[in-house]
Amino acid sequence: MTPADSIDFARSSILVLLEVITPAMLTALVVGLGIGLLQALTQIQEQTLVFVPKIVAVFIVLLITLPFAGAAMNGFMVDVAARIAAY
Repeated sequence: MTPADSIDFARSSILVLLEVITPAMLTALVVGLGIGLLQALTQIQEQTLVFVPKIVAVFIVLLITLPFAGAAMNGFMVDVAARIAAY
């Protein structure tokens, strides 16, 4: 494996990672900002209030995006297997 192949492999790994985790992270960001804004407006400063809605929202998004994440990881694994078979 040449250095260019290694860099290409690392780049594709990072892109698949971002493709899989982005929906959950954006959901956590939006829910966290929404709850934080709600806490600021109502002056409720309960620290544990953020966690339950954020966990539920991320869980729902992960359930919805699971087929897409599986397809992305499957495509990446096919590419990895093809690279291994080529050597």
